[in-house]
Amino acid sequence: MIMLNRLKAFLPLIAIFALASCNASGDNPGTEYAPQMYHSIPYEPLTQIKDKDRGEWLSNREDGLGEFYNSNPNNPYEQNVMMPVAGTVRRTADGVLPYRLEKDDIEAASLMENPLADTPEILAEGKRLYELYCDHCHGPSGQADGLVAPVFLGVPPYTAPAQRDLSEGHIFHVITYGIRRMGAHGSQISPEKRWKIVKYVKELQKQ
Repeated sequence: MIMLNRLKAFLPLIAIFALASCNASGDNPGTEYAPQMYHSIPYEPLTQIKDKDRGEWLSNREDGLGEFYNSNPNNPYEQNVMMPVAGTVRRTADGVLPYRLEKDDIEAASLMENPLADTPEILAEGKRLYELYCDHCHGPSGQADGLVAPVFLGVPPYTAPAQRDLSEGHIFHVITYGIRRMGAHGSQISPEKRWKIVKYVKELQKQ
């Protein structure tokens, strides 16, 4: 009973200490329940702090280093930003590189060649994708007679003089970024599928 009464007497002090330890001010975060979740150790690509003791007063790291040390010890210069190894840029199964040209670079895009071959399989897949994404405006034969075309007046037929001779790179760029009334489809259709659609569009231009 005496022990219980003594414990009750200390309860206010314990409560005050607990609340004070949770108080955060300035650079002091206060007592943290799961510090490893709040203070991750990422390799920041735009900074490199090589001083291993930097921020040791704040650190909760398991390796005992300062909180702000963020250099990468897994390469000779402890760099966080390194050039990728040659040949490691991600490509699709057909070897298509990521598309880097900006919307205004249509002249450069016009010089690009389609990386896909003219095979029956590519054309068949291009036709399927065209019917899925393009038919509603451009029509089944590319004559701007799709069901939605009357709503967006000005959709040109592929066989029009200004359209017939467009390069495959130009068509790919327009599918990617859109032009005039046509919206951008780059976020909806992968580069590989866009090139397949281009193959089929070129077939429609021959009609």
